[in-house]
Amino acid sequence: MQNEIASRAAADARHRAADAAVAKRAVAGRRLIRAASLGLGLVVLAQVLSATDVLPLGLATWRPTLFAYIVWSVALGISQVLIRGEQGKQALFLLPALLFTIAMVIFPTFFGLGIATTDWNLSSLTGVHFDLFGNIATLAGDAFFWNALLNMGYYVLSVLVQYGIAFGLALLLNADIRGRKFFRVAFLLPFMLSPVAISWMIGKSIMEARYGPAATLARMLGWESPAFYGVGWIARASIMTMDAWNWIPFIIILLLAGLQALPGDVAEAARVDGASPWQAFWKITFPLMLPVSVTAIILRIIFELKLADIVINVTAGGPGGATDTVSSFIYREYRDRSSVGYGTMLAEFYLILIIVFVTALLALASRWMRRVS
Repeated sequence: MQNEIASRAAADARHRAADAAVAKRAVAGRRLIRAASLGLGLVVLAQVLSATDVLPLGLATWRPTLFAYIVWSVALGISQVLIRGEQGKQALFLLPALLFTIAMVIFPTFFGLGIATTDWNLSSLTGVHFDLFGNIATLAGDAFFWNALLNMGYYVLSVLVQYGIAFGLALLLNADIRGRKFFRVAFLLPFMLSPVAISWMIGKSIMEARYGPAATLARMLGWESPAFYGVGWIARASIMTMDAWNWIPFIIILLLAGLQALPGDVAEAARVDGASPWQAFWKITFPLMLPVSVTAIILRIIFELKLADIVINVTAGGPGGATDTVSSFIYREYRDRSSVGYGTMLAEFYLILIIVFVTALLALASRWMRRVS
């Protein structure tokens, strides 16, 4: 009996010692990550003060911040193991992805916010100065930027037309027609080309106003002086057409995959019940395809918000800004005016608008899907 009591006491003592060791390791891990975070913050602060000439420390490059970030990353991994034990070791497998995201997404975003508060211009001889309120005032009164933002509304609305065309072609490619494999490959070919190639192959060659095949055909049909980029709405429609030709196959791929995943017995039951093809599509196929359709439209809108290549290569935003997009306008702000500070302000502002718009769009789509289903 006494031996049993003694063994229990010894086991309890070992457990208390183990718990105390775990607690000490957790405290050491928290202190380590706090010290590393404080060191990283001080290095970044010193780097910022040196870069803005507030406190001349002689830090010509951002290498100290890079080294401090590497040390902080190692400290973060060690602290996770010390604090969480076995779960911390498992978290180490996720740590590279987290650190990569911080280095390539979060840090550049905050670094860009810092640049957006300055009047940095590559052609200026006076250096870089804080000019946040000047950039905001310039942005508020920049009619060309707001015109480009309005154009983005037209381009985003064109996605609905692209979706309608893509759905019709997906239904055709899903049907049992002769040469179906050939047509599937043929319709996907535009998606294999880069927007720059499409710009020169179609925008600069086929749609050339003097000798292009499209202009020749237009003259044959009665258009005496065809100029696809001379009138605002015609130029915008031309850009939309080239962009749609490039991206409709992407929507087709998603919709065709959804159509092939639909249960065939449902459509067969509708035909047995005497439903017409239109009724079968509107009452069965289209509702079942709603999740895929919403996904395709949202992804396409996200890609459309980045439209720039075709505009830059074909029209450079003309005529009179009628085809300009926000991305192409920001590109010219950097390239033609060398305005790094104001251009970064535009980019950061546009990023915030995209985040708000896409978040609201996802929320509305989710609410509508729950109501429909």
